[in-house]
Amino acid sequence: MDKKPFYITTPIYYPSDKLHIGHAYCTTIADSIARYKRLAGYDVFFLTGSDEHGQKIQRKAQEGNVTPIQYVDKIVASFKLLWEKLNISNDDFIRTSEKRHHEVVQHIFQKIYDQGDIYKAAYEGWYCTPCETFWLERQLVDGKCPDCGRPVETLSEESYFFRMSKYQDRLLAFIEANPDFIQPVSRRNEMINFIKGGLEDLCVSRTTFDWGIPVPFDSKHIVYVWFDALVNYITAAGYLNNREKYAKFWPADLHLVGKEIVRFHSIIWPVILMALGEELPQKVYGHGWLVVEGDKMSKSKGNVIDPLALIDEFGADTIRYYLLREITLGMDGNFSRDALINRINADLANDLGNLLHRTLNMIGRFNAGVIEKPGETAPVDQELLNLVQETTAKYAEAMDNIEINSAIKEVWALISRTNKYIDETAPWALAKDPAKKQRLNTVLYNLAETLRIVAILISPFMPNTAPKMWRQLGIEEAFGDITLQDAKCWGGLKEGTKVAKPEPIFPRIEEKAEEIAENPKSKVSAEKVDAPEKSVQADLISIDEFAKMDLRVAKVLAAEKVKGADKLLTLTVDLGTEERTIVSGIAKHYTPEELVGQNVVMIVNLKPAKIRGIESRGLVLAASSEDQLAVVTAPGMKPGSKVK
Repeated sequence: MDKKPFYITTPIYYPSDKLHIGHAYCTTIADSIARYKRLAGYDVFFLTGSDEHGQKIQRKAQEGNVTPIQYVDKIVASFKLLWEKLNISNDDFIRTSEKRHHEVVQHIFQKIYDQGDIYKAAYEGWYCTPCETFWLERQLVDGKCPDCGRPVETLSEESYFFRMSKYQDRLLAFIEANPDFIQPVSRRNEMINFIKGGLEDLCVSRTTFDWGIPVPFDSKHIVYVWFDALVNYITAAGYLNNREKYAKFWPADLHLVGKEIVRFHSIIWPVILMALGEELPQKVYGHGWLVVEGDKMSKSKGNVIDPLALIDEFGADTIRYYLLREITLGMDGNFSRDALINRINADLANDLGNLLHRTLNMIGRFNAGVIEKPGETAPVDQELLNLVQETTAKYAEAMDNIEINSAIKEVWALISRTNKYIDETAPWALAKDPAKKQRLNTVLYNLAETLRIVAILISPFMPNTAPKMWRQLGIEEAFGDITLQDAKCWGGLKEGTKVAKPEPIFPRIEEKAEEIAENPKSKVSAEKVDAPEKSVQADLISIDEFAKMDLRVAKVLAAEKVKGADKLLTLTVDLGTEERTIVSGIAKHYTPEELVGQNVVMIVNLKPAKIRGIESRGLVLAASSEDQLAVVTAPGMKPGSKVK
């Protein structure tokens, strides 16, 4: 059976400068939707590209003493590098400087002219070069461009005009009859009000520069950049040179654009298509802006974020996850380095990374690394299985509605519940009783199988992480062959599967950590964390000295062994008001699984110590005697409770 087609586009980006994190945001959204649709069984055509013509580009090239094509070639190469590093799965990259596009633009310009919808007249008015937009006097705000707020120029030249006004009523009727055509609703209302204010005929040619596509019947004129750029969506779909492809994918299912260019895509573009007699796209979705620390990005403010640098520092999947999880599509979103690191540590390292590590570690220790056949299902197991099914259904519904961060939240609720399932079933306790071997097998299978499904669900957002998870789970099937149906079917993990040794997929990020001085007297030993034993009567202190120590209850959220150190564990603890990382020399006496969920007592006002490259901010109290050691615990106490 033929797959249902799905055509999604980003805007084609204007190469007047390097891309910033906002462009990465838009393209990541589109890529995640495209990947989800492929997962759901669609035949996807995903298009992005570059809009390379116009007066602004020509001026930039002149400033750099290069030709316009030389100028844009360099920037377009950086576009493609960013998409490669972000793992963007576009099927085509269109450049408006390409011959295939020139041919289509000239063809449709001629067609619309021949039918009388393009005419020549003199243009006198206002023009914003940065936005490449014509404005009427009444549309200016304080004499400036209403979109970008920058100064406009007066233009007076012979031009060709497109009869936009002719299609005003027809366009308005279409928008009102198709409430999903422009989304979100706030953008739709803006466009309706704009149209009701009256559509003016659009100037669609320029004569004062020559970097663009010549009007086919009048070479003195260059096609206006927006008339040129918007046509890219049908050029790539095969409008002129591949009618079979065009019939399959047009009309586009989704044009994803920034909110500042919704007007061009939901008014000018539909009218061009109406004049051509072509179908209109199914949906134009205007996403919000990405601001930095609450302020709009600007070169003058020095807050433009380079996505390539972020990817190099944190990894592509981490950046993708943050952008998609942190921001509700359609609304403006804030980029914050602190928020990014918090997401990495809380969601990726603590929640997902720790769940995978704990599961694989227990399968390795208790079942020799082999996934055994599960036994009977207990009520606590069924609760987890039911949640897996509910999550998959809610996830699909959210993704179908382009509610990406809602879909991610559903998956992370499942991850959180699965971590709790470990605490409830206590596999380490089951492993001590041979009579409970079958029960242990069931618990470990449920954990691994849930992770298999989680990997599928996160694959549209984190395409590098998902196959890493499968490899660690020992799944040999190629990740590219999976479908959403594989996530809906419980029991995909085969009995006898050999899991790999766990490797951290998201190491915690410790920012602003102060390095301990290399002076041996002040440096804490990586192997000797615990203080040496002393006589009970030695070194008496006063009550005032004791009061200087801040002892508090901390709940262990996650634990794992420090690589290359047999005695050390890294603990992530909850102090009620904050989370901390502690390195403790108790690995000889406790497994990570035995500590997770425990309320331990710790000193919280010690100076940070760098141990094996990990900043330890506190000390867990333990009692020791000969070869025995017991951590001091405070069952039932809230995290952060003060020990007096």
